[in-house]
Amino acid sequence: MSLDGRKALVTGGAAGIGAAVARGLADRGAHVVVADLDGGAAEKLAADLGGSAWAVDLLDTAALEDLRLDCDILVNNAGIQKVAPIQEYDPEAFRRIQRLMVEAPFLLVRAALPHMYERGWGRVINLSSVHGLRASAFKSAYVTAKHALEGLSKVTALEGAEHGVTSNCINPGYVRTALVEKQIKDQAQTHGIPESEVLEKVMLTEMAIKRLVEPSEVASLACWLASDDAGMVTGASYTMDGGWSAR
Repeated sequence: MSLDGRKALVTGGAAGIGAAVARGLADRGAHVVVADLDGGAAEKLAADLGGSAWAVDLLDTAALEDLRLDCDILVNNAGIQKVAPIQEYDPEAFRRIQRLMVEAPFLLVRAALPHMYERGWGRVINLSSVHGLRASAFKSAYVTAKHALEGLSKVTALEGAEHGVTSNCINPGYVRTALVEKQIKDQAQTHGIPESEVLEKVMLTEMAIKRLVEPSEVASLACWLASDDAGMVTGASYTMDGGWSAR
């Protein structure tokens, strides 16, 4: 599973799942570009990994339209969340989530494919979610975006196949990250329960294995998908949801 000589770009790479994936790819020999809105955190992690940093606001999609990337592995991980009933959902918040989690990945894939096609090898790894396959109340924007990302991933797989490029989604349940921790207050308010009960009564109710997914577990799957061993895996959605989607 060596990735020597490969260049990887990980969005939202300075923390959480992105940082775990960046570390995993670097450990296997890839030069990792840590892309994140927090340029300082990206620089710090990149220095630790012997990689490089890209301070970027992916919500500025206009700036990505003429972008060209020379990466062999693209990991679309950056994301945000907002929990609210549809009738109370701020339209601009809905648009922001689509822009960051659908439009930006499309533009990054568009920017990376020419280099991948030229080399005859490439890996697109999209951090989707169990919410790319299932829905939950009060997450209209997030569920919509993840379902759209699933479609983009499959089209990329079909177009990239003859060029040696694969595209797949990873679909975890709730992962132990700051993004999930920030949801607890919103979930408590929306469901009318104490914050101390959110994990048991909301987040883990559908999971047969009653714990959060660890970022390192997601990273291990991403690293396998990036390897030559996964050359025949494309257009797939790999659940890591503790049995949630088995229901």
